[in-house]
Amino acid sequence: MGYFFQGLTMGLAYVAPIGLQNLFVINSALTHTRRRALLTALIVIFFDVTLALACFFGIGAVMQHYEWLQMVILLVGSLIVLYIGVGLLRSKVEEIDRSKSASSIQKTISSACVVTWFNPQAVIDGTMMLGAFHVTLPTTQSIPFISGVAAASFLWFTGLTFIISIFSNWFNARILRVINLICGIIVIFYGCKLLFNFIALII
Repeated sequence: MGYFFQGLTMGLAYVAPIGLQNLFVINSALTHTRRRALLTALIVIFFDVTLALACFFGIGAVMQHYEWLQMVILLVGSLIVLYIGVGLLRSKVEEIDRSKSASSIQKTISSACVVTWFNPQAVIDGTMMLGAFHVTLPTTQSIPFISGVAAASFLWFTGLTFIISIFSNWFNARILRVINLICGIIVIFYGCKLLFNFIALII
């Protein structure tokens, strides 16, 4: 349960910052019916979880066979995670666009795929962050950890959809800024943890 919870908290901190995926889900919740917005959230969750699995078991599995690659990824990954955290603390969030009209299911699927799999920053961040964590985990705890990450994606996007659809008039740039600040602090904490693991390897 400990590694599942670690994956859950890491997953929440990773997915919650207001980027392309979240803006896509938020705009859907503001402009579509709740049922359609939940469908959009599930589509985004599918692409988000598949990307997380690819990052975790792809580069993460390769890293287990090469100690030098582990050290490189841990160092670079920890610095990138710290950079992401600091960036979240300093980021500015624009107002939500409430003027978008509903789109077709096909367009929703393609758009969700683009904001996830074709977002270079998401791919790089996910590979470095999840790949680095893969190295630090006992082999038997990989599944609980990545399950926690997947659960975080489901809880966040469905929860965000429900909350936005219920309290749509309350959400503005200031609220989203607070979310980013909280996530930035959590991400920095995990970046320090990865850096500590790197230092432990070289001493």
